[in-house]
Amino acid sequence: MDGEIVAAAQVLRKTAPRVPLALGHLAYIPRGPVVDWLQPGLCEEFFRQLDRYLRRRGAIALRWEPDIDQATPEGELVARFARSRGAGILPTVQPQRTIVLDLEPDEERLLAQMKEKWRYNIRLGGRKGVQIRVANSLADVDAWYALLETTGERDQFGIHSLAYYQQAWKVFAPDDRLRLLLAEHDGQLLAGIVVVMLAGQAIYLYGASSNQQRQLMPNYVLQWEAIRWAKQQGARQYDFWGIPATDAEDEAMAGVYRFKRGWGGRVLHYAGGYEHVYHPLLMKVARRFF
Repeated sequence: MDGEIVAAAQVLRKTAPRVPLALGHLAYIPRGPVVDWLQPGLCEEFFRQLDRYLRRRGAIALRWEPDIDQATPEGELVARFARSRGAGILPTVQPQRTIVLDLEPDEERLLAQMKEKWRYNIRLGGRKGVQIRVANSLADVDAWYALLETTGERDQFGIHSLAYYQQAWKVFAPDDRLRLLLAEHDGQLLAGIVVVMLAGQAIYLYGASSNQQRQLMPNYVLQWEAIRWAKQQGARQYDFWGIPATDAEDEAMAGVYRFKRGWGGRVLHYAGGYEHVYHPLLMKVARRFF
């Protein structure tokens, strides 16, 4: 439209082990596309051109997970549009739910709306001498990664390589689009979190903590400082990035849910995951690998 960008998508190309690239790949749009779902004509034209582009480049199917709350009018439009295209519904790769904190209120109000125990733990950490600082070198990233390895082993989740986090820090930290906040006590590193800024939104992506001195509540102090930083940067909301699919206490990450829920944000349930298959026969084979 006269050179104006009206829609966009980051498309990842996913290949499977032992499957030659010549047989095709899976196109995947995480948290997208970015398009005005209130304009069905625009959505139809965008996907028409996107499908043509991806087919030419060997995609056998497109999977997409819109960054839309299913409880909104846009959420219903997404579901209706997907049905009109014959798209199948799939479990999401990205977290199906998250908690989003509105940063419009002042700090006093933000403190007041969180659970009392959360306010207590923030103040406890401060009284006990927990200090928060911003990572300023790759050595800090390396030290934090050692904690991340400990956390992944303790809580049984996978992590990326050290090089992955080093590269993210080198690319985004210099202009303050990413902050690695570190919690220390008497010179000992206790915990650290990675928060990124994107389009007026702060997103808490990664967290790591030591098995020592957990009674000092460093994670509470860290999150509060991250929220304060995001607000000072002009962010409109703080996304805690992912909670379990249900509120059940026997969920593997139920403890994570309780921690994130205590800050006073609202639960957001995304509109879901969809798949549009371009080559059914090839996709039938590929499903054994993807």
